[in-house]
Amino acid sequence: MSKNNLNNDIPYQLPPNLAYLDLSNNGFSGTVPYSISQMTDLKYLNLGHNQIKGQLTDMFQKLPKLKTLDLSHNSLSGSLPNSLAKLSGLNTLYLQNNRFTSSINVLAGLPLNKLNVENNKFTGWVPAELEDIDSIETGGNSWSSGPAPPPPPGAKPLSAKHKDHGKDGNGKNGMSGLAIALIVLASLVVLALLITLLSTTRKSSPSSHFLDEERGSQRAFTPLASQELSHDLHNAKHKEFRESESFDSINIKTLQKSPSIGYKPPPSDFTQSLNDNEFASRLNSKRSTSIHAVPYSLADLQTATSNFATGRLIGEGSIGRVYKAKYPDGKVLAVKKIDSSLFQEGQPEFSEIISRISKVHHPNIAELVGYCSEQGHNMLVYEYLRNGSLHEFLHMSDDFSKPLTWNTRVRIALGTARAVEYLHEICSPSFIHKNIKSPNILLDLELNPRLSDYGLANFHHRTSQNLGAGYNAPECTKPSAYTMKSDIYSFGVVMLELLTGRMPFDLTKPTSEQCLVRWATPQLHDIDALERMVDPALRGLYPPKSLSRFADIIALCVQTEAEFRPPMSEVVEALVRLVQRSSMNVRDDLAESRRTEDSEY
Repeated sequence: MSKNNLNNDIPYQLPPNLAYLDLSNNGFSGTVPYSISQMTDLKYLNLGHNQIKGQLTDMFQKLPKLKTLDLSHNSLSGSLPNSLAKLSGLNTLYLQNNRFTSSINVLAGLPLNKLNVENNKFTGWVPAELEDIDSIETGGNSWSSGPAPPPPPGAKPLSAKHKDHGKDGNGKNGMSGLAIALIVLASLVVLALLITLLSTTRKSSPSSHFLDEERGSQRAFTPLASQELSHDLHNAKHKEFRESESFDSINIKTLQKSPSIGYKPPPSDFTQSLNDNEFASRLNSKRSTSIHAVPYSLADLQTATSNFATGRLIGEGSIGRVYKAKYPDGKVLAVKKIDSSLFQEGQPEFSEIISRISKVHHPNIAELVGYCSEQGHNMLVYEYLRNGSLHEFLHMSDDFSKPLTWNTRVRIALGTARAVEYLHEICSPSFIHKNIKSPNILLDLELNPRLSDYGLANFHHRTSQNLGAGYNAPECTKPSAYTMKSDIYSFGVVMLELLTGRMPFDLTKPTSEQCLVRWATPQLHDIDALERMVDPALRGLYPPKSLSRFADIIALCVQTEAEFRPPMSEVVEALVRLVQRSSMNVRDDLAESRRTEDSEY
């Protein structure tokens, strides 16, 4: 498909069994899709001569057959990911004419025959191991002058050819120079220790443990693609799923009065749960125009994120990337780094955005903790939710993870609906979220939902590309067409995900089933068809009447005509009624389900 006029982002869902992919000499922009990491048969990949930008994520761990990789003549930046070292079969690598930085040491162990890294911003030294390459081009970089430093202790010995570089013209080893270098190095170590001891009374900075502990894994997550859940996420899931819930344990009065179920306040100044009336009175009272979020320095966030290392990348959306920030006292935050190109003329100032979203407080909305605006960097700092997103639970769980129970799914739907109701009908001025999808619904330790990415609708200039296939309402052909009713549609799609366990758009399905809404909508009122389309992971453990009522709410939300979709307050009421009507009989249904489940073991 090379030498065409293809543009915009490279499609995320590329054919997974491809061995040869050439998209060079087109007009592709955006980033290199992480789905390439799943193309284990790939032998040749050429994305050269496009307009691809951003950093390379760690997507090369499972590509042992890849022999040729060409990313030349793009606008890729940042350091090379550690997973490049896993390309055990790579013999040709072209990276020239990009904006890569840092060193190329990660390439030292590859069996390369051809390497071109010209015209980047690489620093350091060209590893001696690469000098045997048949064809190597390294010009146009900022290589360090002078001899390279000695290898660290424990490093594997160089070849005989490389050892010869350490001899003088008479063939004698240059031991005197090495001895001097070691003495100087030892002196520097002693000096560093003294400085460390003297600085213990000062404000401590994150230790190397917090900076380096993830470098071995170097995983990256993207909203529509992601990778396996981490080990600690598995443990968190096991703990939560063991604590099985039933509707009869839910206090109905709490449902009627409180905007969430089982809510534990986030670690912030807003520490008390408020009911809907209290939310309304607070938001409709005389509002302060001051910014309540805490300002963070760029240096602080750089340190806490290991300089925004790939291993700290936990999410990537249409307006920026999200990184995990870790501190020595155990505090963990999520830092959303907004793409600087989005701050164009006519867009609101960053301070205006902060001022508005810092006033949003709701138990089912991810809390804004702070912000940073320095040296052209604009970042939002949120509480970090260890359980990740609803997308990960529904679409990325493996054999070691139990599925979300039916009761938990209903609770997630209700909590998310309350969050959207708050944004639409209680906040003044109101918010149109414009980005409601399962990757933006985060889950706390009790698996309560926290809606994220609110208040950023002005950045979504291209609505059709904002949410991704399957989430956009039919009327959303341009940004100005997006309304609260479009949010209702997107929420209905999320409910369909909870019901079926399917993604909104899935090319691996038969053509008639690829678009979830088109496939599911005609079957929502057919009880037999409904039971066939429910998520198989539930193994039939759900009350049939509750399932049918849940489907009825979905049908209202995903109607083609926007004016027929209900306001979110009515959706909340319908979900509350669903719980009320189901709570009388759920105990018996689930008790029977548990007996059936136990009998299988």
